[in-house]
Formats: sequence, structure tokens, C-alpha cells
Amino acid sequence: MKSIIPADLTFSEVGHLPIVKAFAKKIKLVETLDTMVNSQMELSAGTCVLAMVLDTLSGRTPLYRLERFFQEKDTELLLGQSVQPGLFGDHNVARVLDKIFDTGTQKIFSNIAQNAISAFEIDPQRVHFDTTSITVFGDYEDYEEPFQIDYGYSKDKRPDLKQFLVSMLCVDRNIPIIGACKDGNASDKTLNNELLGSISKHMARHGLAPGAFVYVADSAFVTPDNLAKSAENRIKFLTRLPATYKECARAIETAVGADAWIQIGTLNATDSTAKRPAAVYRGYETSVKLYGRNYRALVVHSSAHDKRRHKRIDRMLAQKRKELESTCKKINAGPFFCEADARQAADQLSRSAAGSYHRLQCRIDKVDKYPRGRPSVSKPRTPIGYEYILEVIIEEDQTGLAALRLEAGCFVLLSNLTDPKQYDLWSAKALLTLYKDQGGIEQNFSFLKDPVIVNSIFLKKPHRIEVLGLVLLIALLIWRLMEKCMRKYIETTGNQVTGWKKKPTKRPTSFMMTTKFLTILVARSGDRRQLARPFRSEQKEFLQALNVSPDVFISP
Repeated sequence: MKSIIPADLTFSEVGHLPIVKAFAKKIKLVETLDTMVNSQMELSAGTCVLAMVLDTLSGRTPLYRLERFFQEKDTELLLGQSVQPGLFGDHNVARVLDKIFDTGTQKIFSNIAQNAISAFEIDPQRVHFDTTSITVFGDYEDYEEPFQIDYGYSKDKRPDLKQFLVSMLCVDRNIPIIGACKDGNASDKTLNNELLGSISKHMARHGLAPGAFVYVADSAFVTPDNLAKSAENRIKFLTRLPATYKECARAIETAVGADAWIQIGTLNATDSTAKRPAAVYRGYETSVKLYGRNYRALVVHSSAHDKRRHKRIDRMLAQKRKELESTCKKINAGPFFCEADARQAADQLSRSAAGSYHRLQCRIDKVDKYPRGRPSVSKPRTPIGYEYILEVIIEEDQTGLAALRLEAGCFVLLSNLTDPKQYDLWSAKALLTLYKDQGGIEQNFSFLKDPVIVNSIFLKKPHRIEVLGLVLLIALLIWRLMEKCMRKYIETTGNQVTGWKKKPTKRPTSFMMTTKFLTILVARSGDRRQLARPFRSEQKEFLQALNVSPDVFISP
């Protein structure tokens, strides 16, 4: 009996995109945009942005090829409604970008982020702020609004290209809630100050009053204006005290001298290996005074010493030794005619070694001086005088170097979390853990700059670049929500999922998840859909961890 193949049977490669759509639905992405953006276009703003997010997280095509991306896709399954690929042409997408800009990108993202915090029970009490630079190709000479694309300090090491900055505020380590494009030559110090003036209003939307959240930033936060504004607005903060401040060196010197460390231990979420040993931390509580105010200072020492600093110390030692050897040759040029001169030279050499982390061992040898000529065989030799030879041995001052190398592995955390009632909550380990979570926002910037995720920016107008930034932030938000959801499931249940090399893991990533769904094909005939092949066991594990129903792959 011959099998009957429907004439309208089609196959669509969907990969992990139905999961992305499911998370977009949980944060009400399409609904929020369609409500906020006033548009009478056939292609709604919410559908367009969802399409751009799906394209971004597919990691295969630039955004300007959106129409081509959906030509072979089941748009009804991925977008919730059947949309002709031709609607994603450049003209339509550009008009949607303009409409979104008119509404306000920050206002839109703030609402979406608020939906996410409510839907996924995210803790907004720890907020992290940082910026990064995005380089662009082109002149952009006639555009200064809404932000200026200009030359500035390039974090991409491309000072030859113009750039704009992306500032980001994250909660719960790496969940973005605020993102904005800023002038390419803007200063992190100024951007911190601007945010300090408005952050209380943003956090009030999440039910947090000033003092109920902690603002975490890098060392650019430490300026007179920023410290004053944080006090004025009652904002609790945690940052790193720059090494350029004398109080930083004093605090570290005090900690090393006191040798009364608080043992913090390791903070690694993953197991230590022989090739990648976990850093062991210890801390010392003290205080510093900046611009007339006292602040809490936590001196932190890491066993994983900064290699660059130690190489700098080694270079300094080699240079100091070379200088000492040169000084020795000048002062100890030959024998001395009296012991007093030899001792004076030894004292002079010892003084020259001060501060060089070297010690000199000087020995004066008294040597007989005889007259010229062949000595008589029958008579003993009688010296006519004496001369003094100074022997000098240069050694490294191991005691001083030990302190220097110990100081090189230290840094200082600065905070105004000084309430004695909260010292148990904000212990040395809690402060260090919170500051180390700043790495989450750095990972977000890596996401935004990943060429697999974001291709070269071809948009000609800065306001459209700002809307593109909104799309990327939404994609990043969904990316981090998927990761958080999986890890929370593992933490709650104690179960694990199959990670790399078919080994179980407790720390799955969103990228890891995407690789598990690469081969998913959906067959469609009319309104009926089914998977070309059933889910594998590891795919079912990830769907369970994501709390996503398998039906999202076959049901619009």
C-alpha cells in the first residue's frame, strides 16, 4: 500500500526559536509594544520587534536581511500569526524603528523589564552599572541627536573609529532593566552621576525606596560629585577604590601590616581544577576618609595574584639591581688606603640600597701591602703598609618583597554600608560576592559585541541605532531569563541537565541550550504540525528546566 504524502507538506527548521517565543510571551513583549507604540501599519511594532529578536538569537543572519530570514520559516508558529515575509522589507522595518523611537526606547524597555521581574520573581535589590563602547564605520557628521557618534576612549582598542557608548543597569547579577545609548566621548564618571540622579525613580517602579537597594559600579564611580550625590539621595553603593588614591595604598599597607585577615575562602561556582585553581580570598575591615567623609573599606587579598603586577615587580627588581651594581662599581672602584674610607664607602652603598628591596652584605678585608721587587729567600717579607678591600654581596630583601607582593594581590572595596545592624547581612564575603557579580554585566557586553549575535551596524541614523539597541537589550533580557530559569530549576530540584560532552552540569547556559535544539524540524500540512523526529531525552531535560511545554514547537 502506497503512503500518501500531502501535497502541501512543508518542513521548517525552527531550532530553539519556539523557546525564545515562549519567553517573549511570558514578558508580554508583543502586547507591551503594540499597546505603547501608536502605529496603523499592517506590520505591528510588537511583531516586528519579536521577529528581530528571533533573528538576533538565531545567530545566523544580519538584521538587514530580515525578509530573507523569514522566507523559509513558519511565521505563524514563530510569531503567533501568519505574516508574509515581504512585510519585513527595509522600508517597513525602518518605519517601525522610527515609531518606536518616537514612543521612547527607555520607556518601552523599562515596561518590558518590569514585566520580566514580576513574571520570574527577580530580586531587584542589587543593581549593577557599567558602560561599553560600540564602534561604527562611517562619518556620522550631520547627526548629534539623540546621541553623538564621535571619537572617544575606545574599550575595543579602536581609537581610529567613531563610537557610541551603551550604558546598562542590571539586577540579580545580569538581568538588564535599563539600557541607553550615550555620546561616544562621554565619561563613565559623568554617566554615573546622571544615573544617580534618576535611579531612585526607576527603582521605585519595583517597589524599592532609596536605601533599599545597593548600587554597584566600577572605580569610575569614585568622584567628589558622585559620592556627594549618593549621600544626598541616600543611595547605598559598593565600588572599587582606585589605586590612584593615597587612601587606597594606606588601607592596603595597614592590612598587610596588621596581618589580621578575615578568611573568606573561594567564591567559585564551578569546581577547581589543577589547570584552573580557584582563587582563595581573605579580607581586612578598615575605613578611609574621602572628601571629608568616612567610608567603609574592605581590603581584599586574592591568592591569584595579578600577573601583570608581579611582572612589573620583577622588572623593577632587575632595574634596581642593575642600578646598585653600577653604584658599587663607582664607589668601590679599587682598594682603600684606610679602614675608615672603606667603612664610609660601605655606609654610602647601604644608603643607596634603601628603597630598592635589596640588602647589601659588606665585608672589609685587610690586605698586606709589600714593596716592589722579588722577595728574598732567606729573609721573611715585611709589609710596608696595609690596604682595605670592600667585598659587596647584593641580596633581595625577602621580608620587604613578601609585603610588596602581598600588597600587589590586594584591592580595596569602598562602601557606605556601615549600619552595624546590617553587618551580618553585608559581611566581608557578602560584599566581595556582590562586587564579583559585576562580572555578569561584563558578560552582557560580550553578548552585545559577539559577531555571531550582532553583525556590523549599517544603520545611517543614530535614532535607529538607538532602537536597534533596544532590540538587542530585549534579546539579551530573554537570553539571561532562559539561563536564570534553568539554573533556578537545578538549584530548587537538585537535578542536572546534560551539558557539554554529554556530561551532567549544574550550570547550563543559554548557548548550551541552543546547541541541543539545532536539528529540530517541524512538518506542516494545512493547520496540522508535528515534529519530524521526537525529542531526545536531553532536549526534554532542557524543556523541563526551562518550564516550557513541548507544544510550543507545534502550536502557534
